Amino acid sequence: MGHLFKKHFTLSAARRQLPFLRRAFRVLRESRESYQELDQQLSARVTKLGADIGGPAVAGLVEAMYRMQEVLRLVEKRGIVIKDADRGLVDFPALRDGEEVFLCWELGEPEIAFWHPLDEGYAGRQPL
Repeated sequence: MGHLFKKHFTLSAARRQLPFLRRAFRVLRESRESYQELDQQLSARVTKLGADIGGPAVAGLVEAMYRMQEVLRLVEKRGIVIKDADRGLVDFPALRDGEEVFLCWELGEPEIAFWHPLDEGYAGRQPL
């Protein structure tokens, strides 16, 4: 039986990704906050008939959107599966006794300490 994922992480290789992920989710959070703030500003302007909605606010909105997309792309390019970007929940494809599983980590956890079968989500997490 073939594997679903081309890349598999060892536990140590997955753990080496944590500093990158912590930075990535910080940039993602900051970009999302910036996007939401600018979106509210633009929404307030749009409600005024004939209001100009161009300029720095729109440029900032596009920039924040681009940064969010770029961060997600960089994470996925490393072979890491994003399960919930808002929570910072990711899975690392791995092999356990020859079977594909996910090593599971969530932002705020000090280490990768859980795994789960591919067909089970967060609720199926088991200690390593």
